[in-house]
Amino acid sequence: MDTALVPFRVEVPDSELADLKRRLAATRWPDAETVDDWSQGMPLAYAKDLAAYWADVYDWRATEARLNAVPQFKTEIDGVGIHFLHARSPHADARPLLLTHGWPGSVAEFLDVIEPLTNPPDPADAFHVVAPSLPGYGFSDKPTGTGWTLERIAQAFVTLMGRVGYDKFYAHGNDWGSFITGILGHIAPEHVEAIHLVMPFASAPEGEVQLSQQDYQGLGALKEFAAKESAYAAVQSTKPQSLAYGLTDSPIGQLGWAGEKYWSWSDHDGDAEKVIPRDRILDMVSVCWFTATAASSARLYWESYNKSPLTQVGVPTGFSVFPADARMPKPWAEHRFTDLRYWREMPSGGHFPALENPAVLVEELRAFFRLVR
Repeated sequence: MDTALVPFRVEVPDSELADLKRRLAATRWPDAETVDDWSQGMPLAYAKDLAAYWADVYDWRATEARLNAVPQFKTEIDGVGIHFLHARSPHADARPLLLTHGWPGSVAEFLDVIEPLTNPPDPADAFHVVAPSLPGYGFSDKPTGTGWTLERIAQAFVTLMGRVGYDKFYAHGNDWGSFITGILGHIAPEHVEAIHLVMPFASAPEGEVQLSQQDYQGLGALKEFAAKESAYAAVQSTKPQSLAYGLTDSPIGQLGWAGEKYWSWSDHDGDAEKVIPRDRILDMVSVCWFTATAASSARLYWESYNKSPLTQVGVPTGFSVFPADARMPKPWAEHRFTDLRYWREMPSGGHFPALENPAVLVEELRAFFRLVR
């Protein structure tokens, strides 16, 4: 592969679907948790129920068809093949918009927002959407050497957008995508016209700032997250290879490790499937499974977790802050993002807005980018 944009289709062989079903049937289950909640991880009864659904009801071919309904390509950048969706709007004045996912996600999480973004009721809100798979994730290639940090990925995405034909573009991201999008605003302000984020990560400024009650609550939630929810990051940032043997060999291992996050990080009343249907959860887990990316996706934590500086960003920036997601104080964000034009505290929602409520995310993107176009 060279700098050409090579058309791509997702085509999982029938033999791999059969192998998944065989492995699910042969699962060696652990004993049940000793609590009556999710505090020890995905409960055994739920795991068995979801596994049975994955084996006997879930239709990967339907998801494959949804992916293949969007034009896809691969191109080599810095020695790695980068896969991406590229949905062009029918409206001539549409603006390019880069969407960047995180872990344990994939480009599949954006499938429900692509049509309303590319073909909105008001043509002035139209975007040409580019959604790449992170290196080592989904259908992109797996780096074979070290050094694929967030900064290197951001630079690769600038190259990608130029190669697709967009010298200037907007950008949005969640999870790792929020970090990468912030970096884009720092390293490529001549190309990135504005950014929208859902995770306002920033360091405390040196001078004293006034914090609100919501700010203190957000800091408290981050402290609780670090104490109760960060084991995945500790393992992936230190021993990703050791973890990957189990996840790559066992679909239930992959389901328990990655699938649990859609329960823990979404905003719900105890039933996550009210906000993210199980088919969409299994889309995410299935992409990880069929691409065998447990090791390569986890290595991004080894490369960049708590290592990427929160550099100042001067391009126009907007935040949609969801209550069940990470939140840092607005005064901190204003210090890092020096042209902060939009900040909205959302009434509900969690870490996966494109899955939990895609219509809300679409409207937030429209609302912010109207301010800067």
